[in-house]
Amino acid sequence: MLNQPPLYEMLARNPARSRYTLVAAAARRARQLLEGEPPVVAIDSTKPVTIALHEIYRGLVICELPSRSGVK
Repeated sequence: MLNQPPLYEMLARNPARSRYTLVAAAARRARQLLEGEPPVVAIDSTKPVTIALHEIYRGLVICELPSRSGVK
């Protein structure tokens, strides 16, 4: 079994289809896990980034894009 979900599949599910957005979302979720938020997926890893990537891959954590109204 792979430790991480396949990147190409994660990018297909990512609303922006951007590696940057995916990395930013995974980092933010991993930080939440480190601060004590409970994981919403059960996997064999205890690493926060791995857990965050699996949560995003399974659609349990959604990457939302900011509105474009504030962008110039």
